[in-house]
Amino acid sequence: MRLLLMIPMLLLMAACTNAQKEDTGLTPQVKDQIRKANSDLTIDDIRETEIPGLYEMKMGNNIYYIDRTGKYLLSGHLFDTSSKQDLTAARLEDINRIDWKLLPLDKAIVSGDPDGMAVAVFTDPDCPYCRQLEKNIKGIKGVKVYTFLFPLTQLHPDSSRKAEAIWCSKNQHEAMTSVMVEDKEIKGGGCKTPIADIAQLAARLGIQGTPTLISADGRKRSGALPADTLKDWLAQKK
Repeated sequence: MRLLLMIPMLLLMAACTNAQKEDTGLTPQVKDQIRKANSDLTIDDIRETEIPGLYEMKMGNNIYYIDRTGKYLLSGHLFDTSSKQDLTAARLEDINRIDWKLLPLDKAIVSGDPDGMAVAVFTDPDCPYCRQLEKNIKGIKGVKVYTFLFPLTQLHPDSSRKAEAIWCSKNQHEAMTSVMVEDKEIKGGGCKTPIADIAQLAARLGIQGTPTLISADGRKRSGALPADTLKDWLAQKK
């Protein structure tokens, strides 16, 4: 899919490079022109990209690419072929940062290395990708994990019961490992849990899926990352 998206991107890049050699800067006039041509869109910000004549347009939590006339708009990812870096993914990660101070760490299950790099994980006990992530990071060194129980009952009807049983267990991390890594059934519940509060927090932060990971500097990422990939990502502080 990304290769298909890159074809029109490359065509536009070539057109921008050839047609806009003399005047490619993002002036107030260019900004106004782009906004007027797209008056039906709620545009938060417009900025230059690494490519002359191609501009990044931010709308909500998403970014798109547009030419100086505002007529041609692209949805896709921009890559640096020399460094193999996904520039769009890096920008999305940057603009969608979450303030670590907003996370109620007292409502998380804490595990891992007490002195390690911090990561918050929003997880669903019945989410297969969440379970894979737990398997990947079991016994991880150099990382301190704050796990927020975020059961998505619309997808996994029994996950809320399991989340409650995990939270009400004497050893919460051990219980979570039993359920998510060892696929064991545990009993329990009946205590006061922060699960409803975590669901409200996730809604405010725009977190809709699991597993969602948040680094200490606010970057957000999804998926069942291998342990080494997670550590490399956490180390890339910006």
